Amino acid sequence: MSRMSWRAVPGPEGPALLAARGRDAALGTVVVVLTVGVFAAVGDHGTLTSIQRLDDAWLRLMISGQAPPLTAIAKVFNILGLVYLTLPVRIAVAGFLALRRQWWNLAAFTAAVVLSEVLIGVLKGVYERARPPESLVVTTGTSFPSGHAVAASATVVAAVIALVPPGRRRAWWTLAAVAFSILMGLSRAYLGAHWLSDAVAGILLGISCAVVTALMIGQIQRRVEGRQGAA
Repeated sequence: MSRMSWRAVPGPEGPALLAARGRDAALGTVVVVLTVGVFAAVGDHGTLTSIQRLDDAWLRLMISGQAPPLTAIAKVFNILGLVYLTLPVRIAVAGFLALRRQWWNLAAFTAAVVLSEVLIGVLKGVYERARPPESLVVTTGTSFPSGHAVAASATVVAAVIALVPPGRRRAWWTLAAVAFSILMGLSRAYLGAHWLSDAVAGILLGISCAVVTALMIGQIQRRVEGRQGAA
């Protein structure tokens, strides 16, 4: 099997994590570069001044456009992002993968979730950004990045990678997962729980965690199954 035509080969545990190595690596690189760029921009005082002006303008727009139906929908997303719901969903996905003996997929999903949770705490402590005033929902801790956005995007994107085999079906499910992540992030900014840049950074970070861990576990899977095939 040539390097140019390589595909991650499904093992007995379940479907492959990745499709084409080069394409997935390129996608992962783009997402990570965007993520690093956003975090670097917020971390730079000069750039943050310009970002804050955009955040302030977005917050004013959200306040002026608040309406009961939109607020109700945003508050539903607020509930969906709470640990009381995300944890059971994560346990259910992990349990399903374990029952199906899809160990590589379980490893990738678990790694994405753990990495995202660790980074949420670490980065909030590093940036210590104050939240917007007068949030429509109860908030705790610092603002950057949005924990709801990180957790939602990491969970849904990692779940799609772990549960859906590569192909057109996975592409559609990935689009749906990204759309859900964007709506989660926008709902946080709409409610005044986070600045818009918090939400954007959270979405990108969650997706990065899902993609990077899948690439890493997929690389290990390829090597292990290659050795088994040569044995």
